[in-house]
Amino acid sequence: MSDDLVPPKQVDIVYETEEPVLYSVDGAVAYVTMNRPGFNNAQNSQMTYALDAAFRRAVDDDAVKVIVLRAAGKHFSAGHDIGTPGRDLHKSFDRAHLLADHVNKPAAELLYTREQEVYLGMCRRWRDIPKPTIAAVQGACIAGGLMLAWVCDLIVATEDAFFQDPVGRMGIPGVEYFAHGFELPPRVAKEFLYLGERMPAARAHQFGMVNRLSTRETLDADVKAIADELATRPRLGNWLIKQALNHVEELRGKRTAMDAVFHMHHFAHAQNDLTTGNSLGGLDGKGMAAANKKQAGEG
Repeated sequence: MSDDLVPPKQVDIVYETEEPVLYSVDGAVAYVTMNRPGFNNAQNSQMTYALDAAFRRAVDDDAVKVIVLRAAGKHFSAGHDIGTPGRDLHKSFDRAHLLADHVNKPAAELLYTREQEVYLGMCRRWRDIPKPTIAAVQGACIAGGLMLAWVCDLIVATEDAFFQDPVGRMGIPGVEYFAHGFELPPRVAKEFLYLGERMPAARAHQFGMVNRLSTRETLDADVKAIADELATRPRLGNWLIKQALNHVEELRGKRTAMDAVFHMHHFAHAQNDLTTGNSLGGLDGKGMAAANKKQAGEG
């Protein structure tokens, strides 16, 4: 072992399911379903790599014309897994990018390497999937959940859905896939991050972050209607439309802005480690959930 590497940390990991993502096809539409409802679809690496495999499966199937990302249970996603028994931060996986394993890297290098792989790298690749993608959002779409919705071309949300990035409580300037200033007007994005409050789906719709509002009873049918319509359009035309609008975002600086904020994000992690001994500033899933509910008047 190189003298600048460290022994991987040994942590007990208990997965509640071997299928954190479900995959099905209906006609020309692939449905990718997050399946950790007991933990509000918190994203551990097990789920993230399963999502990647499901998206790859849909891309490889020429009969699939459209991909829908949805979630089982009450909430779309509570964000990245920072506190369930299935948190697998220190576990190695077969990597999807040309990056080294993270588990034997010291100090801040561990998180920096891992998050280049499972967060920034994967989300950027999913954004460029050459088929239309639709996020069907119900309930909470928090922090890392935003990243999954934002990489999709269209977002349909139930009227009771809400969007939130409360990581400012940790001294962190937003999640790794930093699209806030492109999804929202800058001053609204500042409010979104400074206060970390829940943004109701109706307000997100006003800013164009959400394409259409639905209900829990009609979400599946509403998304299916859009997906079935998109599936009738020329395959190459759909891909070119995506490339054209993604290119506009790149001309506006989306990639370079995201690169810069990713490094700010990891500077914040390192600062937390130095000042508190914890990269998340001592907060875990339960602590963040309690603070979010209290802010929303539910605590």
